[in-house]
Amino acid sequence: MNDPSPAGNSVNVVCPQCSATNRVPQDRLSEGPVCGSCKQALFDGHPASLCDDDFERHARHSDLPLVVDFWAPWCGPCRTMSPAFERAARELEPAARFAKVNTDEAPTLAMRHGISGIPTIAVFNRGHEVARVSGAMEASRLIAWIRSNV
Repeated sequence: MNDPSPAGNSVNVVCPQCSATNRVPQDRLSEGPVCGSCKQALFDGHPASLCDDDFERHARHSDLPLVVDFWAPWCGPCRTMSPAFERAARELEPAARFAKVNTDEAPTLAMRHGISGIPTIAVFNRGHEVARVSGAMEASRLIAWIRSNV
């Protein structure tokens, strides 16, 4: 994985609970940092649920890559892949932020990003999409794909 830190010393990390931006020393990311505002863990091994309001903040204000699963609750392949995405979050955080966007609850966001089929996994780096894949994947293949694109 690439070093997400622009200066190599610390990175901006957006809190998955309150969306506050936190500055965290690069070498302390894996030590369980907490949000300075809400005191919740910045990483808990689970994808954050994002909607229109907080997606841009996570995509643009964090120095970490954002790996997003665009999904819907009625989608069988989405439900099948959900445990694989959870496993990827457990294994790869804090090198990236993992998030899920329910396209039924955030249709404007899905349309803005051209999501035409689900599940779709997209990787964003400082607000710009850098990779995308559609269709369900098993965990090891998904993790390998994420590693090659983060």
